[in-house]
Amino acid sequence: MPANPAERLRFALTPPQAVSHASAVVYRPPSDGGRAAFVLAHGAGADLTNQLLRSVARGVAGRGYPVLTFNFGYAEAGRKRPDPAARLEVAFRDALRFARTALFADRPLLLGGRSMGGRIASHLAVQGEPCAGLAFLGYPLHPPGEGRPGSAAAGRQKVRTAHWPQLRVPLLFVQGDRDRLCDLDLLARERAANLQQASPSRLHVVRNGDHGFSVPAADGRPAAEVRAEVVRAVADWADGLQLP
Repeated sequence: MPANPAERLRFALTPPQAVSHASAVVYRPPSDGGRAAFVLAHGAGADLTNQLLRSVARGVAGRGYPVLTFNFGYAEAGRKRPDPAARLEVAFRDALRFARTALFADRPLLLGGRSMGGRIASHLAVQGEPCAGLAFLGYPLHPPGEGRPGSAAAGRQKVRTAHWPQLRVPLLFVQGDRDRLCDLDLLARERAANLQQASPSRLHVVRNGDHGFSVPAADGRPAAEVRAEVVRAVADWADGLQLP
């Protein structure tokens, strides 16, 4: 079922940020049954125009879930280098405040996003930001290529999971099996070691997908088919949550 057209909006950012306001896009379902809503952030080096993020937002809205995507302040200013994590967290909170007050009042919110955006969402969940679940579209578990046994990331220094034991919401990991930022064997060990019973997790693996879910030409699947697979994984997970 197709979603209604996307609507471009702006919301205020709490200083200090590179700009005073940032862009957001809301994707609404064709019919609104008061379901949970998603707030999804972009990854490093991208913004809300990222094709995968837009495809997921539009597709999930087509499955009945309203979606808000937004720019972090640095991306709104046209910069490529991400802000420090604390400043990203503030901007994400501003987007959530906007979502709750102007768009999705009284709805459960599912947070997440592409790579860095999903990781920042998980920081907010640990810090007490109300959310009903976290959807990671390519969780950046470790620096590129450092998830192999015996590498630095196979120790504790560079694996981005120190906060996982404090998570208390359901989690979805959508990961490519060629993702150089997420070794799947290491991900399995980290999920087993650091996620509590209160944070049940699901893993959906995109065959031959890299960090952005691009697949090689030899795979034979067009990009639109892969993006549709990601949409199904996210929407099916949301459908299975026990939400008010």
